[in-house]
Amino acid sequence: MRKPPQVLMIRKDQPAVAAPESVVAPPEPESVRTSEPPAAAAPAPSPVRTPARNDDDLFDLGGMEGLTMADLLGPDSSQQQQSHRSSSAKQAGSADQAGSAPARSVDDFDFDEEAFLAALDEHEPHGTTGEVVRGTVIGLESDGVYVDIGGKAPGFMPKTECGLGVITNLKERFPKGLEVEVLVTREQNADGMVTISARALALRQSWEKVRALEKEGKVVQVKVNGFNRGGVTCDLEGLRGFIPRSQLQEGENHEALVGKTLGAAFLEVNPETRKLVLSEKKAATAALFQNLEVGQLVEGQVVSIKPYGLFVDLGGVSGLLHQSAITGGQLRELRELREVFGQGDRLKALITELDPGRGRIALNTALLEGQPGELLIDKDKVMDEATDRANRARSVLRQQEQQAG
Repeated sequence: MRKPPQVLMIRKDQPAVAAPESVVAPPEPESVRTSEPPAAAAPAPSPVRTPARNDDDLFDLGGMEGLTMADLLGPDSSQQQQSHRSSSAKQAGSADQAGSAPARSVDDFDFDEEAFLAALDEHEPHGTTGEVVRGTVIGLESDGVYVDIGGKAPGFMPKTECGLGVITNLKERFPKGLEVEVLVTREQNADGMVTISARALALRQSWEKVRALEKEGKVVQVKVNGFNRGGVTCDLEGLRGFIPRSQLQEGENHEALVGKTLGAAFLEVNPETRKLVLSEKKAATAALFQNLEVGQLVEGQVVSIKPYGLFVDLGGVSGLLHQSAITGGQLRELRELREVFGQGDRLKALITELDPGRGRIALNTALLEGQPGELLIDKDKVMDEATDRANRARSVLRQQEQQAG
């Protein structure tokens, strides 16, 4: 290979370099010397000076006249690559003509797409935290179960995560070959093994089921399994619930409720804080609401008289008979209201509105009147004929609903 050219920089004011001294021959050995006296030493040659030269003499600048910068830089590298490819193509063409093997493109090489995707799947992490996977039990140890979930290593389920409650016999609960559905609680370690849990999946499903029951306003049956100063504890779908003493029908003797089954409604359901609070009293109200509907004729007892209306006990739940719904006539003062119905009186009324979420029932007796103010004149007649008059009143309610809708 050629060595790169070396450029020597010479300044004009630099003195000329002295020529190298003449090479002096080595002295002859003693055995060669003669007895003749040595000849007179020749005078030393004077140093040879190199005449000074300018830039035109050193670099031949005259030969560069008329050249452009592109000429000085030489051909473009891309053009060189293109010319190289064209020359390679020509060589390949000549090789084809000579009978050699044709050049192969990228598409000509063997490529197995299925094998490539399988290799990617083999090295891809399997099982992310929070993912639900299905697998097959392949082995048991004293501290847990090994489940094949499709990764390069089996998933491991600790004994404490094998389900809700206490499991004493793993071999009986998880025989080999059993298909299970589990939740990934920890992603794979250096060996490719992930940690899985059947208990965590069961808890997630239980919270989802309980939230659905709460949304529907259902009353559930729970078994009391403990108590403390604030109330009693119970079990619902594998979750620990709590009923405060203020929400018990027998809150003064709540210790005696252990082991009994109670109907309860939901007060609070919070999976994030794991709070499940229930109420027996609300369940009683909810059970009564399930037997009530708008347009139904109910009978109750007046338990409280307020300036704005009457509160009527309907057998565990209270309904409000507002003063504007008592009669079509005029009731201006509380004294007149007390003259129509007194505390302890029994009456019949139509249900015009139900709100189970807030426990509200709206009642109406004015719809039972044949003419406005009839209840003020002959209350007993209206109450006696309330059942027959209720059918006509329901058609009025339906008309009012259609006009409002």
